[in-house]
Amino acid sequence: MIQYIFRFIPASVSLVWVIVSVSVLLFLYFQLCVLNRREPPGPRPLPLLGNLFQVDLKRLDQSLFDLSKKYGPVFLVNFGPKKVVVLAGYRTVKQALVNQANEFGNREVTPIFYDFNKEHGILFANGDSWKEMRRFTLSTLKDFGMGKRISEQKIIEECCWLIEEFDKLQGKPFDNTHTISYAVSNVLSGLMFGKRFEYQDPLLQAIVNRDNETIYLTGTASILIYNMFPWLGPWLKNWKALMKNMETGKTDLNKIIAELKDTLDPDTCRCFVDVFLTQKQNLKENDDTHYHDDNLLYTVMNLFAAGTDTTATTIKWCLLFMAKYPHIQERVQEELNQVVGSRQVCVQDRKNLPFTDAVIHESQRLANIAPMAIPHTTSKDVTFQGYFIKKGTTVLPLLTSVLYDESEWETPLTFNPSHFLDKEGKFIKRDAFMPFSAGRRVCLGESLARMDIFLFFTSLLQHFSFTPPAGISEDELDLTPVVGFTLSPQPQGLCAVRRQ
Repeated sequence: MIQYIFRFIPASVSLVWVIVSVSVLLFLYFQLCVLNRREPPGPRPLPLLGNLFQVDLKRLDQSLFDLSKKYGPVFLVNFGPKKVVVLAGYRTVKQALVNQANEFGNREVTPIFYDFNKEHGILFANGDSWKEMRRFTLSTLKDFGMGKRISEQKIIEECCWLIEEFDKLQGKPFDNTHTISYAVSNVLSGLMFGKRFEYQDPLLQAIVNRDNETIYLTGTASILIYNMFPWLGPWLKNWKALMKNMETGKTDLNKIIAELKDTLDPDTCRCFVDVFLTQKQNLKENDDTHYHDDNLLYTVMNLFAAGTDTTATTIKWCLLFMAKYPHIQERVQEELNQVVGSRQVCVQDRKNLPFTDAVIHESQRLANIAPMAIPHTTSKDVTFQGYFIKKGTTVLPLLTSVLYDESEWETPLTFNPSHFLDKEGKFIKRDAFMPFSAGRRVCLGESLARMDIFLFFTSLLQHFSFTPPAGISEDELDLTPVVGFTLSPQPQGLCAVRRQ
């Protein structure tokens, strides 16, 4: 019967039916695939604005941490029209950044990060250029002693200068913001430029103070909104200030680089810049090289700004915690007295100073200075914990949720050095201690930062006790952070009292 009917239907009509049938089947198949590609849960977004009214842009990490308690360790928020996947909790962040490092290892270059570096340098770059600059930077800094005995000596020399500066205060209240930053930047300056600056040097002060302001402004609400709606830039005061800072910063660093270039001797490399310039000369016939002026400038800017701010901010938190908790400070000083005495502390002493080491780690954990790390993107489509995440999706590893993870830390919101001590008082490593992030984008200066923090902190505690000013109690010291791209202590006076 069917064959009889089809005899009277033109062949073209039969072909149309076949095409329609196949199309319907394909549509149903793809719809099924889409249903199986389940997106992470999250709050319902508004058109265009997304979830802007459901988060506090002045303390975004805390808002996201609160949302994670409702929506789970993998959830979706909309920053304006942009979808962002948030990863919360130690196990989830580790699974993504370490166990699936390739899938989650790309950098999200937001509009403000593009304005900063134009995708050159290390921090805000991807692809072959990033790989080569990271490889070259790690190799070169290690050659100049990063994390080794050579850099230890440079830090110890700088500790002496910093102690001398504190001595000048004669125990009077001071705001330690600038001096500590200058000391930390000098360690980096030795590696980058082969020189140190006096703390009163206008160029050093300009570079460090400007970088501090830039890092603060980058985390402000108006810049977060700019990243969602870049066309607003020219009308935003903070964006204009950032662009001015970047141009002035490039001018200052280009002058230093030009001086090194004029006195370059390829047979005697004095610093990171010399090695880069020599490499550039050797490869000048290769048009496809990554060793060009932009990569040099922005790599130096990245290392100098990020390395100074994060390390100096951590040391400032350490000193504030000591003033806040004098009984902890006394135990640190007792241990230093017993193990080191009056001689200079060295890195080898760390293994014999378990309580001091625990105090430093606990200060880093509770201070939580980089609460959201720098955003990542997925390098390909990925299914993660049962959810489908499309290639190119922005991913925020919420380090706040790692360092304050209730399933990993006994008292996550309390300053408690016992988090890093066993029952015998020996130091123990904790996997959930992740202040430097993890995976492919882990901080490449971690070994230098750890050495900086340990030597500066112990050297200062050997010579000084840190207290609130007269008339201010320990309870009145404010631990509420100043929120920028990093979290820094409130400007408030401390006294560095010479120990007898």
